[in-house]
Amino acid sequence: MARLAIAKGFLAEYAKLEKSVQSSVEAAIGKFAEHTYAGMHLEKLHHSRDDRIRTIRVDSFWRGVVLAPETGETYCLITVLPHDKANAYASSHRFSVNQALGVLEVRDEEALQQLQPSLQAVAQTDDKRLFADISDADLRQLGIDAQILPLVRLLSTDAHLEALQTMLPDAQYAALYSLACGMTVQEAWAEVAQLLPAETPPDVVDPDDLVSAMERTPGQVAFVSGPEELQQILAHPFAAWRTFLHPSQRRIAYKAAFSGPAQVTGGAGTGKTVTALHRAAFLAEQAGKPGPEASPDQAGPPILLTTYTRNLADALDAQLALLVEDTAIRSRVEVLNVDRLVHRIVKEARGTPAIADERALHQRWAQAAAEAGLTFTPVFLQHEWEQVILGQDLHTEQAYLTCLRAGRGKPLSKAQRSQVWQAAERVTAELKRAHQSTYIQLANEATHLLRETGTTLYRHVIVDEGQDLHPARWRLLRAVVPPGPDDLFIAADPHQRIYDNRVSLASLGIQVRGRSRRLTVNYRTTQEILAWTVPLLGAAPVTGLDGEADSLMGYRSPMHGRRPEVRKTASHEQELTALTERIRGWLDAGIEPHAIGVAARASHLTRDARDALKSADISTVSLGTRGSKSAVRSGTMHGMKGLEFQAVAVIGVAQGLVPAPSAVTPASEDALTHSQDLQQERCVLFVACTRARDHLYVSYTGEPSEFLAGVT
Repeated sequence: MARLAIAKGFLAEYAKLEKSVQSSVEAAIGKFAEHTYAGMHLEKLHHSRDDRIRTIRVDSFWRGVVLAPETGETYCLITVLPHDKANAYASSHRFSVNQALGVLEVRDEEALQQLQPSLQAVAQTDDKRLFADISDADLRQLGIDAQILPLVRLLSTDAHLEALQTMLPDAQYAALYSLACGMTVQEAWAEVAQLLPAETPPDVVDPDDLVSAMERTPGQVAFVSGPEELQQILAHPFAAWRTFLHPSQRRIAYKAAFSGPAQVTGGAGTGKTVTALHRAAFLAEQAGKPGPEASPDQAGPPILLTTYTRNLADALDAQLALLVEDTAIRSRVEVLNVDRLVHRIVKEARGTPAIADERALHQRWAQAAAEAGLTFTPVFLQHEWEQVILGQDLHTEQAYLTCLRAGRGKPLSKAQRSQVWQAAERVTAELKRAHQSTYIQLANEATHLLRETGTTLYRHVIVDEGQDLHPARWRLLRAVVPPGPDDLFIAADPHQRIYDNRVSLASLGIQVRGRSRRLTVNYRTTQEILAWTVPLLGAAPVTGLDGEADSLMGYRSPMHGRRPEVRKTASHEQELTALTERIRGWLDAGIEPHAIGVAARASHLTRDARDALKSADISTVSLGTRGSKSAVRSGTMHGMKGLEFQAVAVIGVAQGLVPAPSAVTPASEDALTHSQDLQQERCVLFVACTRARDHLYVSYTGEPSEFLAGVT
């Protein structure tokens, strides 16, 4: 029986179409799902590089591109494009089967053939070869096929390889890119193997069996069961996009079981959150199947999906609702941020806790330092209290005097530690008299409450943006779920650490070594934006939650677009005028208002931006606002975390504003903390810029931020 398949690229193009055109597309391809092909005309182009590619008329302007293997039993919708572009695609591309992985591949055959003479001319004048030390056998082992190999042997620079990215199959480019980054053949294979839908490649690969190759490529192709499923996919194309997991993501999300805590890491846009959402959906579905009953003390949903901020939790909740339509399965997952969970546990035990105001807390530390005659700044004292005393949950002066102060650069004598302890005792006593607590204090309290009663609240806990959680919050998460298979699933990226929390999971009883996986392909931003933003992070080494060095080696994007635009202005007013002009240009180009984000490091700059846009009759709302497609989103760089936009403008990236002076400890006070604060500020800027999918605009007045050195 004939089958219909849909390629990921088809949904991407379909989602961009006007509603009237989408209706025509649905009508045109509906016959595929209904298996009623009478009257349909699949046009075969003359001089096509692949005679299995056809086009189908949508209307007078649009055509669909269809892959029809020789058997005639399977049709795959590849993309929908304007008439001329559809014909150009159909005549220039070729589909094949990767001989190492068995997955479906596509290449721009015409572009490769046109480029080959230029590469040959360069090769005649340059003896250097990019892959001279790699044998043909090793390249074939990595999936480089016989048609591509001669071209590969002509490459002499990284720039030549990058020029081929849009023409080569993804798996073959990934292999070559990994080798060009300095990886060994074995390391490159580890990168390429992420494209495998299973743990091991197939024993036998038929180079002519495109259908089997499609079945092995769920990250790019999905089979449709019939008309109802097709209508559901076309009605919610962006939601359906999430079903197209990269094979490396799918193997993690749908692994039958992890023997204990597991972690997935990766750079911005690599799909960590999507993987975590699918893991939640998978575990929720498994929880409904016959098996051992949950223990009586596990009241409520068996799965917690959590993160740091409430805005991020709300975003996760909305995304999970798109992914899981079955209300019974959805009800097994509770989505809330860690501090709300902390608040609820303490409230049930002793009533509603009062949260200490941050400004008032800072004043308490300033007063404690002044009255004790201490030379330490209030910020240093508060950080010492939060990161060491509360971070290690220390309850006696002796425990503090003898503890390790990992991550704190300024050494303290025992006499100085004693002074810090006395100041901390004073502040905590004042908070207690005022019946107030910080969330970190409450996290420790909630953990003790659970441990005292032996209560666990969930069977599984899934954590997104784990790099931003304080040790006290991690202790709580360890306490709410009993140790065992699939107890904790963690998504994290230490390169996006924007809060002053540094954690060793192993020290908290969460051992992820051996169960940690890394994602390297960015599906959010273009390669041009990625290449511009990664240098913002600097060259300082980064340590992950597992205590191991974390690297962005192999981090790349298969998408291409315009380079980021950097704008210097002579005054703040000119910068705001330039911002309104850029936003107006995006709107005139057809980008919807809600798909545009504006960010700045300081909140007063975001207010200025909103006022300027309002004066230009451009509506704005805060970043976390839902609905309202008629307004541009704006907020601080921190508020951009977890969001994504088609276009992003980041303003005020000037010296004196970025890094924010108030966020950086003076080097004279603590050199290590100073360098950590600078790195954290780099991460904040990186996070804001990598929210952009297609367009990134960065502006400043006067002198640029030191972080822009070498990237503008």
